Formats: sequence, structure tokens, C-alpha cells
Amino acid sequence: MKTGAIVYVLGKENQNENFDLEEAVRSLNIKADRVEIVSSTSGHFDVMDAWWLLTTKGMKKIVCMLAEVVNHSKIELTGRELRLCG
Repeated sequence: MKTGAIVYVLGKENQNENFDLEEAVRSLNIKADRVEIVSSTSGHFDVMDAWWLLTTKGMKKIVCMLAEVVNHSKIELTGRELRLCG
């Protein structure tokens, strides 16, 4: 079963202008076949948009994880996780 993950990044005021959100999410080493980002500055604009893309790409299990920017330079998962389907 293919697994998809949505990383929902909380807040935008904590990000530096040269902060690479996609690289920061890659550094989390999330175990999924495909990872999508929902953020106010980049990625998808809402969870449903990211969920729809993952569904159309064949993901059967989709999990949404909350993350926040720490020290303007990295992302940490909050530990809150919501299983959307599968």
C-alpha cells in the first residue's frame, strides 16, 4: 500500500527569507512514498488540495502531520498526526 504524508507547517512569521522549506521537510526523513507541504508561503494552499493530489497519485494511506519552524532555520514535527484515509 502506497503511503502519502502531508506536512502542515504552522505560522509564517518564523521563517527567514532564504529558508528552504522543501529542504527542511526532506531533512525530517518522513517514511512515505510521497510527501506534500501545506504552508502559507509555499507548497499547497490547504490540506484538501494536498490530499487530492496524493489520492490521484495512488496513495492509499494518507497522514497529515503538523510541523513548526524552529529558530528560523529548521522544521520540527509537533507529534500531532491525523490519519486522513487508509
